[in-house]
Amino acid sequence: MSSPASIAQGDAREGDPGTANAPVIEGQIAYIGAMSPTTLIGQTPDALKASLIAAGVPEKAAPMRARQLWNWVYVHGAKDFASMTNLAKDVRALFADNFTLARPEIVTEQISNDGTRKWLLRTGAGIEFETVYIPEPDRGTLCVSSQVGCTLNCRFCHTGTQKLVRNLTPAEIVGQLMVARDSLGDWPSTGENRRVTNVVMMGMGEPLYNFDNVKTAIGMMADGDGLALSKRRVTLSTAGVVPMIPRAGAEIGSSLAISLHAVRDDIRDVIVPINKKYPLAELLDACRNYPGVSNARRITFEYVMLKGVNDSLPEARELVKLIRGIPAKINLIPFNPWPGAPYECSDWEQIEKFAEIVNRAGYASPVRTPRGRDIMAACGQLKSESVKLKAKDRVMGQLESAALARMPG
Repeated sequence: MSSPASIAQGDAREGDPGTANAPVIEGQIAYIGAMSPTTLIGQTPDALKASLIAAGVPEKAAPMRARQLWNWVYVHGAKDFASMTNLAKDVRALFADNFTLARPEIVTEQISNDGTRKWLLRTGAGIEFETVYIPEPDRGTLCVSSQVGCTLNCRFCHTGTQKLVRNLTPAEIVGQLMVARDSLGDWPSTGENRRVTNVVMMGMGEPLYNFDNVKTAIGMMADGDGLALSKRRVTLSTAGVVPMIPRAGAEIGSSLAISLHAVRDDIRDVIVPINKKYPLAELLDACRNYPGVSNARRITFEYVMLKGVNDSLPEARELVKLIRGIPAKINLIPFNPWPGAPYECSDWEQIEKFAEIVNRAGYASPVRTPRGRDIMAACGQLKSESVKLKAKDRVMGQLESAALARMPG
C-alpha cells in the first residue's frame, strides 16, 4: 500500500497544482520570478515575508509589513494596495509593482429561488470551477472546491463525470471564501455578523488528493488574525482515502465528513469506486481512530438516498451497526438529479422511515433539504460550466452532422 505522503504527492503531480498562473511553491514560499506580479492571496505568513524581502522590503521591516498586509487582505478584504492608507505611498507603490491581490474571476453568479448562490469562477488559462453559498436561518455555509474535476468517478455525482484537470492552489481555495465575502458584503464583519459562518470542503474534487494545498488553505481560513473561522466550523469531506484520514486529523484538525452512501462493499464498490481500494472495514476503523473525535465533535456520515439501490430498511439497521461506537451523525441526502444521471431519488416516505430507524438508535439523522436544485447547485450537481457547454456543443455538432448526412447530395 502506498504511504500517505506518496498518495498526496502522487495526486498532486497528477493534478499539477504548479501552473504558470500560480506562484512557484517550495515549502510554501512563493518566489517572484518572470511571471510577476504574483498574487499574495494564499501565501502563508512565512511565504508572505519571504516574498516581501524578495521584492526589496528590508528584512527587519518584513514581519511588520506582512502583518499589515495580512490584516488588510484577510480582515478588511482589500482588493488593491491603494486602499491601505496606513502604509506609506512608496511602500504601496512597491507592492503594486510586484504583487496583486487578485481573486478568482467571477464568470457567472446564479441565485436560486431559495437564496442559494452559485459562482462559476475562472483562474489561469480558462480553468473553471464552482463554489456554492447556502444560507440558513442559523448559519451560512460555503461549499468549496479543492480540484477542477475529480478522479473518483462516484456514480451519483455530476463532478465525477468530469475528468480531473488539476488541483486547486491555496490561493484558489482561499479565494473562493474571499469571493463569497466580496459578493455578500461580508467584510470586515466577524462572528455572529458574518453571512459565511461555515465552510465545507464538499465542492468539486477529493480534498485528500490535494492534501498540502487544502491543509494550507484551511490553516489560513482558521487563522485568528485573518479570516478567523473556527476549525470546528470547517468540515473536510472525503470519499474514503483511508491512509490520509489520520494525517488529516493530526495536521489539519478540522471536522470530518465521510461520503459513505452504502453499508455493503458490493454496492459501495459500484457507487463509490474508491471502496475497491479502501473497503468499509478499513474506512470505519480510520473513523474510530480519528484524532479528536468525541460526542462534542462528531463525524458526519453523508448518505445519498438512491431509489432501490441503498435505501431499504434493513440497510438502515445495518448502517446503525456499522457505525456503532463512533460519535456520529448521519446526513441523509435526497438524490439531486442531473442530466444523464443513472439513479432516481428515493421516495420521501422511504427516506423518512430510513431516518426514523437511524434516529431511534440514538443518532441524529437529519434529512438534508435540497437547496439550489434550480441552478444545479445542490449536492452532487457541481461541474465546470465550460465542460457542460463543450459537451452541449459536441451534441449539437453531432446532430448537425447527422442532419447534413441525411440531406440529398
